[in-house]
Amino acid sequence: MTQTVDPVAALRGQLVAWRRHLHMHPEVGFAEHETAAYIEAELRKMPGLTVSRPTATSVLAVLRGGKPGRTILLRADIDALPMEEENTFEYASRNPGAMHACGHDGHTAILLGVARLLSSDAANVPGEVRMIFQHAEEIGPGGAEELVTGTGLMDGVDVVTGLHLNSQLPVGVVAVKPGAFMAAPDTVEIVIKGKGGHGAHPEQAVDPIAVGAQVVTNLQHVVSRQVAALDALVVSITSFHSGTTHNVIPDTANLLGTVRTFDPELRERAPQLIERVVRGVCEAHGAGYEFRYELGYRPVINTDWVSARLREIALETVGPEHYQDARPTMGGEDFSAYLQRAPGAYFNVGSGSDEADSRWPHHHPRFTLDEASLETGVRMLHAAALRLGLPE
Repeated sequence: MTQTVDPVAALRGQLVAWRRHLHMHPEVGFAEHETAAYIEAELRKMPGLTVSRPTATSVLAVLRGGKPGRTILLRADIDALPMEEENTFEYASRNPGAMHACGHDGHTAILLGVARLLSSDAANVPGEVRMIFQHAEEIGPGGAEELVTGTGLMDGVDVVTGLHLNSQLPVGVVAVKPGAFMAAPDTVEIVIKGKGGHGAHPEQAVDPIAVGAQVVTNLQHVVSRQVAALDALVVSITSFHSGTTHNVIPDTANLLGTVRTFDPELRERAPQLIERVVRGVCEAHGAGYEFRYELGYRPVINTDWVSARLREIALETVGPEHYQDARPTMGGEDFSAYLQRAPGAYFNVGSGSDEADSRWPHHHPRFTLDEASLETGVRMLHAAALRLGLPE
């Protein structure tokens, strides 16, 4: 009796090899030169692909299938984070100050695997499949915005999809959500301007540290008392720098934070709500301030019908026991740039397990993947390319 070979399982070793090479050689956004060269070289080994470099550090592979259908865009991000890795396995980062701590090495390996599967069976692929290996997801304004606005990548695209490995989901689980999925990540910078003096005589100074501490505390009232409880808003001050020694009250305090929203109207209101608190606290204590607010990526709002189709694909691909409806997250993603130009959806694949010690949160120096998640990712994106590509 002839046994059918599972083409994804047959790729297992290659997926791991791709991912580990990328993990060893991380590069941060807009500097992914060796990463892009490696991806391009691997793609050029695959028959039937048209490979190009839409930007200096991104790679595009295009497959024109043998059957009529839609034009589909599949996306993987390729950049690393500017941080030191604490893992000690043999394929840990060899580039000081850079680490794949968010799973982009896995995303890239997955899309390479999908490219190989599609290229080996191009006659049965509907429409056109574009596979973009995108630079600089972690650095605003983001590689997606550059690709969408300056390269023609989205011209004629009918549907776009992509995935994010998630260490907080069990390995092999697929999670999909229609509608609002990921938040807009905006940035606020505040400089409190006080009056320096001797630490022993605070009455002769205007202490920017004391004023800044009250600003931080009072900003939480924006969330709890000025915004409806069902409207999602996060205001987090994540950096507070002031002073140089123990007995000097400094002149200034510098605060940096992030503001996360889904709703466009609330996103527009947030700067005014925050600045009003800063202004009130500073005026009450005789301090001045500078206020800067920078809009980041748009929220990721998944298209309902694409999400529904991905849910169907997941139920068929991994089974109902490995499927769950995704919960929205206040994390941000520049995948939203593609959704301004075409319907689409972004989804999660679980990568966490105790066996692989891979439940560390994203952006942690011990972050890693259960590499079994790579196969799940390939199965999902490969099936999505074939199913979403079918003509209506």
